[in-house]
Amino acid sequence: MGNKVVTFTEDQFNAYQDCTYFTKKDILRIFQRFHKLNPNVIPVEMSEVIASTLKVSTCFLEEMPEFKANPFNKRIFRVFSSDGSSHLTFNEFLDMFSVFSDAAPRELKISYAFKIYDFDEDKELGRNDLHKTLRCLSRNELTEEEMSFVVNKVLEEGDLDDKGSLSYMEFEHIISRDPDFLSMFHIRI
Repeated sequence: MGNKVVTFTEDQFNAYQDCTYFTKKDILRIFQRFHKLNPNVIPVEMSEVIASTLKVSTCFLEEMPEFKANPFNKRIFRVFSSDGSSHLTFNEFLDMFSVFSDAAPRELKISYAFKIYDFDEDKELGRNDLHKTLRCLSRNELTEEEMSFVVNKVLEEGDLDDKGSLSYMEFEHIISRDPDFLSMFHIRI
């Protein structure tokens, strides 16, 4: 009788619920947002193969209200795309929303913040990474001298082993003292 379209199989829902912080209803809402990005290309029925291979271009992702004004949008997409292309499959899109959800643990959010701020992807936050991060956070409103001063202060306070960069553990220690971190590292679905 009813020609109800099935977006995901029960196995897919179970896998998504096991790997994210979402309910079935949340997953469907996120899929609707993904589908609306490029409805001419993204099918309504998402097989496991399509969900893990069909990618949405960065130009569509950047138009989402949550990312339009976000100075880290390109870095966020790059970090969540498994191939580094910044184009996302549905699975990657869902992972991104899961990490930015209220239910994601602080440690997971810190881990992804570190990856986002690690512009040169060397698993350390060096002066260049900190400069770029500060430039994004301040939206280029600080002078070079002011940025250098802040970067020096961050390294002075956080670089416990005096290597001239922040390790993940040092970054985690700094972020753990920021009461606003969780509210800034959040997206509503």
